[in-house]
Amino acid sequence: MDTIERHAPASASMYKGAGIYRYDDFDREFLRERVAEFRAQVARRLAGELTEDEFKPLRLMNGLYLQLHAYMLRCAIPYGVMSADQLRQFAHVARTFDRGYGHFTTRQNIQFNWIALEDAPDAIAALAEADLHAIQTSGNCIRNVTTDEFAGAAADETVDPRVYAEIIRQWSTLHPEFSFLPRKFKIAITGAPGDRAALQIHDIGLTAKRDAQGRIGFEVWVGGGLGRTPILGFRIRDWVPEDALIAYLEAILRTYNALGGRENIHKARIKILVRDVGQARFAELVEQEFATLPREKFRLDPAIVAAIEAHFTPPPFAAVPDAAAALAGAVAADAEFAAWVGRNTHAHREPGYICAVISLKPIGGVPGDCTAAQMDAIANLAEQFSFGEIRVSHVQNLVLPHVRQDRLHALWQALRPLGLATANVGLLSDIIACPGLDYCSLASARAIPVAQRIAERFADLRTQHDIGTVFINISGCINACAHHHVGHIGILGVDKKGEEFYQITLGGSASNDAALGDIVGPAYAYDDVVDAVETILRTYLAVRSPGEAFIETYRRTGLAPFREALHAAA
Repeated sequence: MDTIERHAPASASMYKGAGIYRYDDFDREFLRERVAEFRAQVARRLAGELTEDEFKPLRLMNGLYLQLHAYMLRCAIPYGVMSADQLRQFAHVARTFDRGYGHFTTRQNIQFNWIALEDAPDAIAALAEADLHAIQTSGNCIRNVTTDEFAGAAADETVDPRVYAEIIRQWSTLHPEFSFLPRKFKIAITGAPGDRAALQIHDIGLTAKRDAQGRIGFEVWVGGGLGRTPILGFRIRDWVPEDALIAYLEAILRTYNALGGRENIHKARIKILVRDVGQARFAELVEQEFATLPREKFRLDPAIVAAIEAHFTPPPFAAVPDAAAALAGAVAADAEFAAWVGRNTHAHREPGYICAVISLKPIGGVPGDCTAAQMDAIANLAEQFSFGEIRVSHVQNLVLPHVRQDRLHALWQALRPLGLATANVGLLSDIIACPGLDYCSLASARAIPVAQRIAERFADLRTQHDIGTVFINISGCINACAHHHVGHIGILGVDKKGEEFYQITLGGSASNDAALGDIVGPAYAYDDVVDAVETILRTYLAVRSPGEAFIETYRRTGLAPFREALHAAA
């Protein structure tokens, strides 16, 4: 498949953390040239030789945004996987060029919100030293491919999606046809039957799976997206064989590139094209394009798959037959640790190991923020407990994917003094929030303070555990960077004559049972929105059946009891 070889340098890896690609000399020279080019562009802007309009497309190609108070640098973390050394380099960038912290996003990237323009080339050069960059983190191109944060480790996984995420990354990087699409384009992939990558809200969502003969193929979803016009993707194909994956993606992108609207930025996403031409017609057009592509040219050669798969060899797991018993003993002896294990771990495919989630949502904290000191500490813990590997989840937490069960208690104890041991994954304080009006020039209202006030209102973790699993998503504007449409409780900041108001939706989901939330009613003022959330949660506690989660209660009762309670409390 020559598209991979032509459009992106092949990476070489050396094992230091599972699935961490290490660039070769060609890759590094490419990044050096990119830094030098951008340095010259910034110099011309600072000298007044480029206007902001002329400079804008150049900076966006290097992940640099102009926000309310400063430039923001968005750095790529391919499929959310990074090494301890790379996390240390992010800490260095945060400490040297920012204000000592970074913000992990729903795209499994990291953003630095206080970059001075004159420092931007040095910051990008520092990234390149650790095989990192900010390419294709903005602009109308294929953005960072995202996946399941437990990829390659989860017990329920049937196919390791990192292999195909890397293949897609190489195929799409600097792709000459798809670098100037009608609008930005997002792809997500998972290899487990349970969707942990929010596939149906992406332009393309892929589930890697096996048929009865063990052959790998892909279920394909197309046309999802949130923002002004939230639409869930539709399943365009139940099965695309492995060797046809790139050809089928090419067919979808070519169809979109040819027919997608470019005259109106708000109507340029693939979801609008699918809506306007209809799902059946769009599928027909893709199949027609797919049929015209020369199969050998776009065939995903098994040799390429095998070569990339070799980079994702499992860590050197040890045989630890007594690890489960040791963990059970520690859980029985410490109720606080038991609560953390119950919420912040995920079953590992390797006996004696477990995946540990590091919550970046301490009570009263900023969701997704991580200080440079915390990054350095997590990097050290990754080397000590998880083969030097860290993952970023699309819900703005970090993961150590390969922890021995008999060492989990020691890890938890090490996380506590760092403020990183909150046992709240999936609880109401595990809030997804965008930077909102505190940083973003597009925002209509603040998101961070609302998230903090909700978490503080329900600071007692015992209360949160009693309420159980509930996902709260808060976006500061209609662009929906925090995916509020698919939150169990979604909150959207809007502007009403210069004042901040918040529209609430209920019943959204980003999982296999994907759904868009229902609007409760009129928007709430900033001072009233947290009270409204409390009313919603108290209503749930009053009407739920035994063992029923929030989303299950909502689907059983519908909007009526919640709307009535909110109306009575007004």
